[in-house]
Amino acid sequence: MVSILIVSHSREIADGTKKLAEQMKQKDVEIKAVGGTAEGEIGTDPDAINTALEEINKEDGVIILADLGSAIMSVNMVMDWLDEDIKKRVVLADAPIVEGAVFAAVEAGLGNSISDILSSIESLDIIKKN
Repeated sequence: MVSILIVSHSREIADGTKKLAEQMKQKDVEIKAVGGTAEGEIGTDPDAINTALEEINKEDGVIILADLGSAIMSVNMVMDWLDEDIKKRVVLADAPIVEGAVFAAVEAGLGNSISDILSSIESLDIIKKN
């Protein structure tokens, strides 16, 4: 089953997004959240992101959702550290962090593939246009 990693500048946002996604999942989808710096401040911690990626089940792939530009930079840095075999199964989604995490959790719980989940969450139209 596809796993999900949530990366935010804020521990509270990361944890809250994880909690919401876990309430929506259908089956035992592994979701991890990383937020803030090692000192508990606003920011990102590449070492914490790396640790979470080491701990998460990567068998069917990992979708990473990040909130802001420097979180994306931190994720990309960590992805450069990964073995080539693992790197093939880890993707950074171009999707809104909260909605993307919720939809990814639901779709992963349904057993959808990483490519199907990515296609779905990267095409989310969250702003209703009149």
